Amino acid sequence: MTVIGVGITGWFTYRGTRVAAAIQAGPQAKAGEFAVLQATVERVDTENKELRSRQSRLESLLRAFAWTTDRWARQMHQAGLEPEPPHALVDEYNRTGV
Repeated sequence: MTVIGVGITGWFTYRGTRVAAAIQAGPQAKAGEFAVLQATVERVDTENKELRSRQSRLESLLRAFAWTTDRWARQMHQAGLEPEPPHALVDEYNRTGV
């Protein structure tokens, strides 16, 4: 009977120790997860800023290119030359600005 009692006591002690360790490690684990999440958010914010900057630069380049080709087309018209019709996407951009 004593052997069975010692075995049961040992089992409860093992189980209680595991639960206590899990409870104690909880806040530390959450802090680690939060640090990873915060680092991820900062990385995504940095990437978004870079992408927005690149997109803004491309939009500026597109506007400058459209202005330049429009100027060239006007010069051709003034010289009596008829330029090729623009691509459908270019025509749509000229009409809508998008």
